[in-house]
Amino acid sequence: MKSEDAVDDTVLLAVEGRTGLITLNRPKALNALTHPMVLRIDEALLTWERDPAVDQVLIRGAGERGLCAGGDIRAIHDDAKAGTSASADFWRDEYRLNARIARFRKPYVALMDGIVMGGGVGVSAHGSVRVVTERSRVAMPETGIGFVPDVGGTYLLGRAPGQLGTHLALTGAAVGAADALLCGLADHFVPADRLPELTAALAGSPAHEVLPRFAGTPAPGELAGRRDWIDRCYAADTVEEIVERLLTEGDPAAKETAETILAKSPTSLKVTLAAVRRARGLGPLEQVLVQEYRVSCHALRAPDLVEGVRAQVVDKDRDPRWSPPALADVSDEDVERFFARLGPDRELRLPSTAEAAH
Repeated sequence: MKSEDAVDDTVLLAVEGRTGLITLNRPKALNALTHPMVLRIDEALLTWERDPAVDQVLIRGAGERGLCAGGDIRAIHDDAKAGTSASADFWRDEYRLNARIARFRKPYVALMDGIVMGGGVGVSAHGSVRVVTERSRVAMPETGIGFVPDVGGTYLLGRAPGQLGTHLALTGAAVGAADALLCGLADHFVPADRLPELTAALAGSPAHEVLPRFAGTPAPGELAGRRDWIDRCYAADTVEEIVERLLTEGDPAAKETAETILAKSPTSLKVTLAAVRRARGLGPLEQVLVQEYRVSCHALRAPDLVEGVRAQVVDKDRDPRWSPPALADVSDEDVERFFARLGPDRELRLPSTAEAAH
C-alpha cells in the first residue's frame, strides 16, 4: 500500500513508521460512515494485517468534533421509505468490518475523541487499544430514532458491569471518558491536546510502550455514583417495570431517566431490552452480530425508523409519532418478529458463524 492514498478522500490511508493510519475524513458530517468508507477501511485492514512492515493500526477522525457520529442515517431513512436493500447491504459489510476489528491480529488503536456514536462505536470500541479524552461523548442513541443498537453495541453493552449497559442502551445517553472506562467501552484516558504527540510517538514504537507516557486519570463521571439505583431499577423484567421503578426510586436523576426513556420509540425500547439480554448468552461477537443484523433488517421495514429519523434529522421537529405510541401496545409477539430468521440467502455470514444461531 502506498504511504498516502487519496483515491477516495472520505477515508485517508497512510503508513507512518510501522503504523497504518486510518483517518475518517468527512468532518462536516462528523465523519459519518458511508458504504464506500466501510469497504475502504476493511480493505486496508486486510492488507495491513498481512503486511510485515505494519505492526499496528490507528484510527482517528478528521477535525475536532469527533471520531465518528455513526452511519449515514439520512440514507437509511431514504432507503426505508423506498423499500430498497441498500441499508441491508451496508450493514452486512459494516458488521463484517466490526468483526474484523475485534479479531484483528495486530494492535488496533482507536482515538475516541469527541463524538463517538453508533457506527463510530463499531469502528472503535471493538479495538484492542481504545483511547478517550475529556471531549469524548460515547453513545448508542438508536432508541431515539426508532432503531436498535447494532454494530456489536448490544454485545458491548451486555458486558458492561451490572445494569449500566441496559441503562445506556435504553436511554441512548452519551457518556464521557470516566464512564466509558467504567462501562468497558474504552481502555485509556489521554488529554485531547496530547493526541498529536501520541500519534507521532506511535509511528515509532508499539502502543503498549507508548501509552503509559500519555495515559492519565479523567475527571469523575456520573454513573459510579448512580450504580445503586441503576442496578436495582434495570434488573426488572420489562421496560414498563424498569420505568415504574425509576419513577418511584425517589432520586431526581432516576425520575429524569424515566422521562428520557418514555420519549423513545416503545417498540425500539422493548426490542433493545430483549437484544441486550439475549446478547449476553450468545457467546462471541459474531453470534451477536448475526442477531443484530436480523433485528436491523426487520427494523428497516418497521414504521418507527422512518419516523424517528424524520423527527430528529430531516424535519427536526423533535416530535416523533411512534407506532404504536405506548409501551403497553407493544406485544411480546411484536418484539419476537424482530428476531426472526431472514431466510438462507439473507442471513449474515461471518467466519465463525457459518452455522449461525437459530
